[in-house]
Amino acid sequence: MVNDEINQQLEEHIEICLQLKDFSEMIISLSNSIIKSIESGGKILIFGNGGSAADAQHIAAELVGRFKYKRKGLPALALTTDTSALTSISNDFGYENVFKRQLEALIDKRDIVIGISTSGSSINVINALIYSKEFGANTFGLSGNDGGDMNNICDINIVIPSKNTARIQEFHILLGHIICGIVDSHFSQ
Repeated sequence: MVNDEINQQLEEHIEICLQLKDFSEMIISLSNSIIKSIESGGKILIFGNGGSAADAQHIAAELVGRFKYKRKGLPALALTTDTSALTSISNDFGYENVFKRQLEALIDKRDIVIGISTSGSSINVINALIYSKEFGANTFGLSGNDGGDMNNICDINIVIPSKNTARIQEFHILLGHIICGIVDSHFSQ
């Protein structure tokens, strides 16, 4: 019985993985946009809730620190790490504005804004992406299910073809690693 569950989860993972080959152009486009943003003096601003918050922090850390190659640190910031900002903004402006308010203080038109939401409809992620789009920054999404509201806001929304939150999160970090690898390789030359 336990083996059946393990095999079922592995099969589901493999099935989704094979479908990701269709996303190559979107991955290249997002990676190139990040490179162009950094080269023009912009930064990468990333955010999400729960496991997506952890993914945002992970991706930002790979860019600031290093992924594979020795190179200069790259400007990336996860809007999920400052507990004082998160709690004061949530208290004073509502949790639905926790990322938007930070973007009001930090965003530049040269920046890349990446919202992560397994449903594609997290209201605080949506509000931040709408603000970023109206501001004139490039907006990208990593989502799942059917992409939700992020489909209509993001310049590119990479939608993991699954309704299973665990599978979606597994592939968000895989995409993050692929993108970081492309960016890392470019700036290590």
